[in-house]
Amino acid sequence: MKLNALLAAAALATSALAVSVPATAATLRWAAQNDILTLDPHSQNHATTNAILMHAYEGLTRYGVNREIEPALATKWTIMSPTQVRFELRKGVKFHDGSPFTADDVLFSFDRIRQPQGTMQIYVTGISEIKKIDSHTIDVILSAPQPILLRNIIDFRIMSKAWAEKNNTTKTQDYKAKEENFASRNVNGTGPYRILGWQPEQRILMSRNDAWWDKTTGNVDQVVYTPIANQATRVAALLSGEIDMLTDLPTQDVDRLRRSPGLKVLDGPEVRTIYLAPDIGSPELKFSNVKGKNPFADKRVRQALSMAIDREAIKRNIMRGLSIPAGVMVAPGVNGNSPEVDKPVKVDLAKAKALMTEAGYGNGFTVQMNCPNNRYVNDQQICQAVSAMWAKLGVKVDLVAENMATFIQKVQKFDTSLYLLGWGVATYDAQYTLQSLVRTRTSGADGNFNFSKINDPEVDKLVDAMKTEVDTAKRNAMIKDALVRTRDEVLLIPLHHQMRPWAMKTNVTTIHRSDDRPEARFTSVK
Repeated sequence: MKLNALLAAAALATSALAVSVPATAATLRWAAQNDILTLDPHSQNHATTNAILMHAYEGLTRYGVNREIEPALATKWTIMSPTQVRFELRKGVKFHDGSPFTADDVLFSFDRIRQPQGTMQIYVTGISEIKKIDSHTIDVILSAPQPILLRNIIDFRIMSKAWAEKNNTTKTQDYKAKEENFASRNVNGTGPYRILGWQPEQRILMSRNDAWWDKTTGNVDQVVYTPIANQATRVAALLSGEIDMLTDLPTQDVDRLRRSPGLKVLDGPEVRTIYLAPDIGSPELKFSNVKGKNPFADKRVRQALSMAIDREAIKRNIMRGLSIPAGVMVAPGVNGNSPEVDKPVKVDLAKAKALMTEAGYGNGFTVQMNCPNNRYVNDQQICQAVSAMWAKLGVKVDLVAENMATFIQKVQKFDTSLYLLGWGVATYDAQYTLQSLVRTRTSGADGNFNFSKINDPEVDKLVDAMKTEVDTAKRNAMIKDALVRTRDEVLLIPLHHQMRPWAMKTNVTTIHRSDDRPEARFTSVK
C-alpha cells in the first residue's frame, strides 16, 4: 500500500475511533524505518518501542528539555537511608481509562517488570522491594546504594493494576515465544498521548491526552507514525510532503535533504553503538563447519576478526561520514566514554592472519551472521561489508538479514552464532551497557541482553562494584577498567557510534534527542 493510502486510512481510522480533535489541531506525520515490537511496556527493551510507548506510559522520573532528571509520576523523593528512598506520588493523575493512579499501580508494575520473560529488568536493577506507605507514598528499598537510581527508573513504566487484572494481562508478554496478550495490543497509560491503534508495519495512531496532569509545549494533537523500511520510499515521502518528519535518514540522502526547499535537517549525535556479538560461550558453534569446538571461544580469533574490519572504510563508504569508529561499547555523551579508551583497533591483515593460524584456523571457517535489515542505519550493508572483509581471512559468512521483529526473536532464543545489534544507552551511563550486555547472565537484570554467553569474572566483579559505589571517582575508574577489559578481551566487537540527523519540514520544530526518542510534547507543526 502506498503511503498516501496509509495516511488516508489513518485519518479514517482516527475518525472511526471518535477522537475529539479541534479544528485547529496539528497532526505530526512522523516516519522511520523500524516498527515497534509490542505495546506491552514491560516486554521488550527496544528503542523504537520505548520511543513510542513513552508517549503513553510514564515513569516516576523523566528527562526534561536538557536531559535533566525531573519529577514525573513522583513529585518528590527523599533519601531516608542509603538503601531506602521515599517517593511522594503525584495526586490527581488518571489513567487514560479515567481510573486513578495510586501506589498500588507502582507495586503491581514493579512485580510485572521483573518477570523473567521480559527484557526490561535493567530499569529496576538494585531494587529489592517497593513498600506502600499510603495511597500516594512508597518506599523503594535497595539491595545496596544505587548511584544512578533516578536515571534507571525513567523507563520503569507504570501500568494500571485494575486494568491489567480486568483484561487478564498481569503477566508480561513473552515476545520470543510469539505470545500475544491484551497489553501487547492495547494501551492504558497516564502519559501525554493516547495510543489509539497499531497496525504492524503500517502505522501507529496517537492522540493528545487532554486530561494529562502536565502541559505540552508543542501544538501536536495527533501523531501518525509510519514505519517505512525502504530508504528511497522514506525520502520520497518527505520530499513530496506526505510526511512531516523523518528520523531515519539514508546517509546518501542527507546532503540532498539539506539543500531541499521547504526542508531542514536537525543534526545531532546518538548515544548508540553498533556492534557484533559472537557466541563465545557455547562449546560448539552453531551454523558453522567447525564441529566439536567453538572458534569464537579463542580470543585470538576474536582479535583477528576485529583487526580485519576497516571501520574507516565503513564510515567513508557506507555511513557517508555519519559514524564514529568505535573502540569501546559506549558512545561519546555516555559517562565512561573518553578519547583515551575509545580507540578502534587498527586494520592489520597480516597480523590477523597470523593470529588465525596460531589459533588453528589458518584456512578460516564458515559461520552464520544474523543481521536486521530495517533497524539501524545501513545495517544490512554494514553486515555485507564486514563479511567481505572477513573473507580475506578465509572466514566465509552466511548472512541472514531479516526484519527486526523476527531477528530479535532468534537472538533472544540463543538461535544465532553471531549477530549485529545496536545498543543505545537510555541512562547515559556505561553501567547500563556493561550490566546488560557483558555481565554474566542471571535471572534478573544482570546480562539480560547478553545473548552471546559472555562469562568474564573480572568484568562481573567490576560491574557489581560500580552498581553500588557512590564515590564518583572510584566508580568511574571501575567503569573505565570494565570498558577496557571488554575491549582488550574482544568480548564484543564494536563497529561505530551512530550519528543521527533528523529531517523535517521547515514548519516543524522539535528537540533533537541523542537517545533517538522524538517527543511529540516538545513538537509543533505550524
